[in-house]
Amino acid sequence: MHTLILGGVRSGKSRLAERLARESGLAVTYIATANASDEEMVARIAAHRERRPPDWRLVEEPLALADSLRGEAADGRCVLVECLTLWLSNLLWADDEALLTRELAALPELLPDLPGRLIFVGNETNLGVIPMNALARRYCDLAGVLHQQLAARCQAVYFTAAGLPLALKGPPLQGDSQ
Repeated sequence: MHTLILGGVRSGKSRLAERLARESGLAVTYIATANASDEEMVARIAAHRERRPPDWRLVEEPLALADSLRGEAADGRCVLVECLTLWLSNLLWADDEALLTRELAALPELLPDLPGRLIFVGNETNLGVIPMNALARRYCDLAGVLHQQLAARCQAVYFTAAGLPLALKGPPLQGDSQ
């Protein structure tokens, strides 16, 4: 099953994704897209690292997500991608329009053919005011389109707020994401 989990910052989406990966009973590969660009990100990455079980395989890939998924997705394996919106940020900051276009097209196209259990985590950025600058508006627009494309191709989609998951598509969840 392929799952998309969306929510705001500190909404509980990562904990939910980690819980679902643990509950899958499968070997887990964690694809981390974050760059440790400042001290606050270093702390966030460390907190995520401390929560992960030691037997989870880690792949750090800030740009070539589709290639990483091709290499890691397999029957009998769970792949958790954390996070789509950091990946999108990395692509935008790379300032390579061809790379951005290629990567954003590759992921939704590839998704139906990937075996195993996949869990994607992304920040829902489009619940507030429209950003004032062009780059931020583009980011929000691209994130919204990406989330829609993945939601259409995933069997389950959950939205988290205040640590509580809401099933938007697929089976309801038991308990909360804590």
